[in-house]
Amino acid sequence: MPVLRWTIPRIIQLVLTLLVASLVVYGSVFLVPGDPATLLGGGKALSPEALAVIRERYGLDDGFLTQYWHWLTGLFGGDLGQSAQYRQPVSAIIESRVASTVELVLLAGLLVVVLGIGAGAIAALRGKRVDDAITFGVTILAAVPSFVAAIVLIFLFSVQLEWLPSGGDGEGFVGTLSHLLLPAIALAVSFMAVVARISRSAMRREMVREHVELARSRGLPNGLVVRRHILWNALPPISTVVAMVLAGLIGGTTIVESAFGLHGLGSLLVNSVQSKDFPIVQAVVLMMVAAFVVANTLADLLALIINPKARKGAGL
Repeated sequence: MPVLRWTIPRIIQLVLTLLVASLVVYGSVFLVPGDPATLLGGGKALSPEALAVIRERYGLDDGFLTQYWHWLTGLFGGDLGQSAQYRQPVSAIIESRVASTVELVLLAGLLVVVLGIGAGAIAALRGKRVDDAITFGVTILAAVPSFVAAIVLIFLFSVQLEWLPSGGDGEGFVGTLSHLLLPAIALAVSFMAVVARISRSAMRREMVREHVELARSRGLPNGLVVRRHILWNALPPISTVVAMVLAGLIGGTTIVESAFGLHGLGSLLVNSVQSKDFPIVQAVVLMMVAAFVVANTLADLLALIINPKARKGAGL
């Protein structure tokens, strides 16, 4: 029962957030200056007959709420509309692009978790010089935008050293990894710095706790003290930030995929905005919002699993 009392309101909040987001996303096409039929036709000059066909196809002569209801029910049935630019179902286009974005986000997320927590742990556990050097480095990295990181990485590792490709999609595991490594680093740089700073702060707070001093006074190995009494107790704030950062990686794919020429959802969104292909824009933006909201909900759940104090506060 306590678990249900916590879970049900979160699910209701999640559903309501997604409904509001879907309403805003769908209504965006009506906020753009111009005739919605022209915009859905790709922004091109169309004949009255072609505009009439578009109006009939998308039900533009109906009221706004009626149109929104038809679009929303179509989403549940897997019908995301028809792309004006590609002349294909939006669902088929997204299906062909989603794998590239998922791979990029997973690789970037792995870099954020491993390097971010690792750098924060080293800064917290080592001497002042190492701490100052890492803190200085992550402070600079946190201020580096992903497009700047992309330019620097392409110049160094693709143009000068010729170690890695500067763009495109690879084939096979090795080829895909080599094409995704630079984009993943560019996407992860600033997020990794944030995780490193949070990890350092959380672990330094735990290092001065009484139970840590007691464990050391009992002669326990330092590695065991770090793993069991410092890192484990520092995980709740770290895990919460990591979950939110992973959600933020999804939005960052738009710039990185465009910079490296990857055929993912991010570059698809940018191209669709430029060509005014609103059915694709609506579907991709809604997917990104949904992923962000779900990730934040999972972050709250993860905090409850790891942190006993959070469970006690939630009545679990």
